[in-house]
Amino acid sequence: MASNFNFESKMRSVPERVIPGPNGTPRVGPISAPRGGPSSWGTKVQHFALFADISPQDRSLIVDAARERLFSRGQIIHIEGDDVRQVVLLTSGSAKMVQCCQNGSAVILRLCGPGELVGTLGVSVQARYRSTPQALASSSALVWDSNVFESLSKRFPSLRLNVAYILYKQLEDMENRFREISTERVAPRLSRQIFRLVEQVGIRSNGSVEIKLTREELAQLIGTSLFTVSRLLSKWDRQGIVTTRREGFSVENLEALSKLID
Repeated sequence: MASNFNFESKMRSVPERVIPGPNGTPRVGPISAPRGGPSSWGTKVQHFALFADISPQDRSLIVDAARERLFSRGQIIHIEGDDVRQVVLLTSGSAKMVQCCQNGSAVILRLCGPGELVGTLGVSVQARYRSTPQALASSSALVWDSNVFESLSKRFPSLRLNVAYILYKQLEDMENRFREISTERVAPRLSRQIFRLVEQVGIRSNGSVEIKLTREELAQLIGTSLFTVSRLLSKWDRQGIVTTRREGFSVENLEALSKLID
């Protein structure tokens, strides 16, 4: 079920944005200034898919062309329909990719975690953003100007191949979710999506995995109603599989959750 998410108030030149959202009106401030030079990121990003099969020297050159940016919880990273100006690689935190409908409703296409590119469906300098990413938690990212990233992709063929692979995996994920929505009941669909969230944005602590995602956001991810998600999570809470909270939930028993997929 889609939720109202109005982007009519977008402004490209003002220092901050106020955009009504499904849970109120989050105040969206300016992108934070870089904390420091990017050179120290060379080793920190070496295991990210974007830098697979790229030598340390080339990786440092690519990273040195980026800026570090900080995003607060709820902050809009860019807006659907705007010209592509930047390529954003999350280094910490998470973001949801929201796409609007003409009636003002919105759906969550996917979530991004550390090591994932935000908005990679438009890395060409002639493209427009296909969705609106919004930070789900305080996050950091490496950001390249789109023309700089395009030049780097031409200079380093492995970088272009890695972007193509990332796009392929995103498409594969979208196809799998579409098949699940079309053929599976809600309970196995929800449990399967929670398993994905554990890997993408889960925070492990004291034997459980915390996921900072609301029930409404879960409903948007799997294409069902808020009521259905709330009913299932409440049932699983009573069974000790999850512990629900107002702004998220934690998975207490992954083995029991896995049995709900079949």
